[in-house]
Amino acid sequence: MKKIIIISLALLVAGAASVRAADAKENWEKNCSKCHGTDGKGKTKMGEKLQVKDYTEAKVQEELKDDKMTKAIKDGVKDGDKTKMKGFGDALSDDEIKALVKFIRDFKK
Repeated sequence: MKKIIIISLALLVAGAASVRAADAKENWEKNCSKCHGTDGKGKTKMGEKLQVKDYTEAKVQEELKDDKMTKAIKDGVKDGDKTKMKGFGDALSDDEIKALVKFIRDFKK
């Protein structure tokens, strides 16, 4: 009986992790890919205009800090008075933002 419960719990945890991964991918495609591209390289018309970073580059990943990415996703990014990226703090939960940060980390080559 204990083995069944343990296996069931393990399957629930694994299932929840895959749901979160799907949510992060869906959130990326819905909210981020227009500028950052589906592959994180930023080679889109808007991404090139805004000079977004290529998240597949190891150097870019090294320079990115999780707390700064979280803040950027939540609050947006401004350059002076100009908004370069709108914030998604009202649209995404803290867990969804955390999942997006991990999703961005997974672009690293």
